[in-house]
Amino acid sequence: MKRIEAISLAVESAQGQNALLISNIGFPSRELYSVCDRQENFYMLGSMGMASSIGLGLALAKPKRRVMVLDGDGSVLMNLGTLATIALHGPKNFLLVILDNCCYGSTGSQPTCTCYCTDLAAVARGAGIREVEKVDDPEALTRALQGQGVVVAKVEAGNAIVPIIDLGPEQIIERFTRSALSAEPS
Repeated sequence: MKRIEAISLAVESAQGQNALLISNIGFPSRELYSVCDRQENFYMLGSMGMASSIGLGLALAKPKRRVMVLDGDGSVLMNLGTLATIALHGPKNFLLVILDNCCYGSTGSQPTCTCYCTDLAAVARGAGIREVEKVDDPEALTRALQGQGVVVAKVEAGNAIVPIIDLGPEQIIERFTRSALSAEPS
């Protein structure tokens, strides 16, 4: 499965669940933007490794909103502490989707440890997260997107040819805050 296909499935699921969607920096955010730009999407333009932490904070602050995070294996490896914090708090409205392509796709496709020896699903379980799934096909991912906890989705290396996001950081946060955080579902 290509990463952009996994992102498309996540968008469809997020829309169906009225979920806030936080995306990792670089190509994953660009691919999300090209698939479906919506005000409920938060595109990381910096701070590699922080998408999961931002999403967890949102889920804890807004317990009535579904929060999904699209993160990369390289970013999660840069902030493994987030898995322990997710395990500690375990909000039912939170799902971390790790798009594992075994490389740092946005910086030249240098291999990550998941290419050789590190199993992020096992790491998440080891950190104490109870709901962990590992998927490698669209049907399994579609089912997993309805859950909570962590999903490690194996995707092919490679970036889709998509444009750069033409929104500035201020625009992204302003519209995200205004449209998504100010109106919680009842």
